[in-house]
Amino acid sequence: MSSQAGADPATDIPTVASPAQSVRVGVRFHRGQALEDAETDLVSVEEPLEIRLGYRAGDEPVEQALSVTMRTPGNDFDLALGFLLSEGVIQSGADVIGTETCGPPSPDKGLYNTVKVTLADGVNVDTENLTRYVYTSSSCGVCGKASLDAVHVQIPDGDRDVFRISADNLKALPAALRAKQTEFDRTGGLHASACFDDDGSIHRLREDVGRHNALDKLIGSYLAAREPPLADRGVLLSGRASFELMQKAAMTSTAFVAAIGPPSSLAVELAVAEGITLVGFLKAGTFNVYAGAERIT
Repeated sequence: MSSQAGADPATDIPTVASPAQSVRVGVRFHRGQALEDAETDLVSVEEPLEIRLGYRAGDEPVEQALSVTMRTPGNDFDLALGFLLSEGVIQSGADVIGTETCGPPSPDKGLYNTVKVTLADGVNVDTENLTRYVYTSSSCGVCGKASLDAVHVQIPDGDRDVFRISADNLKALPAALRAKQTEFDRTGGLHASACFDDDGSIHRLREDVGRHNALDKLIGSYLAAREPPLADRGVLLSGRASFELMQKAAMTSTAFVAAIGPPSSLAVELAVAEGITLVGFLKAGTFNVYAGAERIT
């Protein structure tokens, strides 16, 4: 268990000092007509958090892995408790008698990425429904490196060197995407995922209130049509590039992911590990390249 930095006087739930929420990574800035020399840029940290549940089944104490979610470290107890409340596992703070970090720190970054929430005696736990939350767990602690290793095993092999796009065509993508976001025009509240060709044209687009859902819909549309995966096209994200979105894109064997927003640290790590070009902060006149600059002509 990690040391605690204090307690919230309103709840007596211990709090933990917040780790760094951004890190510097290597980047090459595109300004004007060329890529400038390599520099560094701040990206938001993304790491997995495992939520574990402690409770009593009769006279026996039980500890169960409940869920793993990607998050920016900090306020992890709030995240765990909010998740349990929103999913109906608990009804109020009175159902919780303790919240703590547990397990060893992650071997790659030294972060405590597991939170255990212990429920009060008498709280009814539906063990059958609990299984729907479980995504993955690790006996050696949850860490970004462990997640990358697991993803690397699942991602299919493919030739990711076939796709190239010019800087001018790349910078035209945001306007092309915006022109096709019909539902966004109506609500202003939807994420979009699209695939694009090397001439900068949008081949297909899907929108959804959840950015993960939008990308799933885009990928699924090709599967439903019995069309090949996106190995010969790029993927465009209307928001930020997270680890989970990069993982989904990698499963299609795409060589190129461009995002209107910023990438997370773990997204950059995955792009580098899998040889995927990753562009962030894509605008009409500029963009940042975090991995795979050789595919931009």
